[in-house]
Amino acid sequence: MTQPVIEIRDLYKTYGAGDAAVHALRGVDLDVHAGEILVLMGPSGSGKTTLVSAMGCILQATSGSIRVAGREIVGVRERDLPDIRLKNFGFIFQGFNLFPALNAQENVEVAMNLQGIGGKRARLRAVELLQLVGLGDKLRAIPANLSGGQKQRVAIARALAGDPPIILADEPTAALDSESGKIVLELLAKLARERKRAVVVVTHDPRVDEYADRVIHIADGRIASSENRNLQPNALEAQFA
Repeated sequence: MTQPVIEIRDLYKTYGAGDAAVHALRGVDLDVHAGEILVLMGPSGSGKTTLVSAMGCILQATSGSIRVAGREIVGVRERDLPDIRLKNFGFIFQGFNLFPALNAQENVEVAMNLQGIGGKRARLRAVELLQLVGLGDKLRAIPANLSGGQKQRVAIARALAGDPPIILADEPTAALDSESGKIVLELLAKLARERKRAVVVVTHDPRVDEYADRVIHIADGRIASSENRNLQPNALEAQFA
């Protein structure tokens, strides 16, 4: 197997101190590989969102190691974290986090601008990405005129703006109906299988389970179990063709 795109060793995250300390992560070891969908499951408060936030340089771990594309990020200066995020990660959230006054194309263009890409190049790339997620006919639609599933697909297009090697998705299907959730999951699967992205999904949604290459169950800040599905690439390619 290839070198992991994320390597986590003996990771701890503690909030507070003394008797008031809350240990959100307790010695987590985990590798994430390109081309796989890794699903993190567990009850509320188990530490799964804390773990994915630490992976994505959104919060700093208390101790341990996280290497992203070979670079250690635990202990990195705060001012250096935005650049690491931009180069390595695309984020998808349950709440979509779209700009309500901007149309679908403009929402994706904003992400291109953050990558230092503007003008015609940004416009063309935004159109290309929205066509990729099946929204080529919704370029001028504002979020208020899109369904939940369509908003999430705009969010996926935006997450791909910088062509990141890692996609982190926090409850991406929680607010979606069955059909919209299926479309979003198939898009994430295509990103992993066809574009060889590492896709990490935090979820309570049992629908995600069938798309996973690995399912990691987290409880009380620790990995309670790890299940490797050994999915067959040829069968998946046929399913999503």
